Amino acid sequence: MKPRGLTGAGLGLKRELMSPLQAGVPPVIDFFEIAPENWIGVGGRRAEQLAWFIERYPFVAHGLSLSLGGPDPLNEAFLRQTKAFLDRHGIALYTEHLSYCSAGGYLYDLLPIPFTEEAVRHVAARIRRTQDILERRIAVENASFYVAAPIAEMSEIEFVLAVLTEADCDLHLDVNNVYVNSVNFDFDPYEFLNAIPAERVVYIHTAGHWQEAPDLIIDTHGEPVIEPVWELLAEAYRLFGAVPTLLERDINIPPLPELIGEVGRIASLLTASDQWASRDAA
Repeated sequence: MKPRGLTGAGLGLKRELMSPLQAGVPPVIDFFEIAPENWIGVGGRRAEQLAWFIERYPFVAHGLSLSLGGPDPLNEAFLRQTKAFLDRHGIALYTEHLSYCSAGGYLYDLLPIPFTEEAVRHVAARIRRTQDILERRIAVENASFYVAAPIAEMSEIEFVLAVLTEADCDLHLDVNNVYVNSVNFDFDPYEFLNAIPAERVVYIHTAGHWQEAPDLIIDTHGEPVIEPVWELLAEAYRLFGAVPTLLERDINIPPLPELIGEVGRIASLLTASDQWASRDAA
């Protein structure tokens, strides 16, 4: 079940966008997303700006550094800081990547987890502990990757579903990551979506990427969303309903009107999915 109050289309709240948005948030934006790591302990003018948005819009917290699949001990001190941040700002949904970014220190990249039964148990235990500390259910995001793990006892979708079941958590579905991996590892992205239980999907990301070669895509979040990803997003709505969806844009950030055009397309697809659902119910 999606978190109460979170609906529609959203945008990542980048600091360079805050002043233009404060001058007038376009009506197609229903919510914002932030990374707690970028805001915990921040004071002064930036904290005042964040408070302005928090008072007016729902928020999602999307973590960057928890390293759910990593070998290092879970950073419980950071999780307690995160819980205090989420509670203070009334943020119900926290999501993290199904990947790892630490091994004796932070690696500044999101690396794939081997698709093994041992890894399922390891990751699921860390997710359960995370949920205990945060005192809320979390969602994990399917990650993009470029090199297959040397050991694989199952496919990516089998691994994702096994983690969701073992941890009893939700899925933050990134449709661009599904598309990226489908090209990089030659599988059908629509079959991937069809394997996902609808009740697990509580949040969606879409984004642009860089086509390095015909069989290699880099998940940059720095380009406009391409048509095959928009089509995959529409299919996700057909399967899972009007799940709240965020446009990710982390680099090469264009003027706000260009971003709003893409957020508006998400909003239009969400509206269409509601209409399809109403017709089906009738």
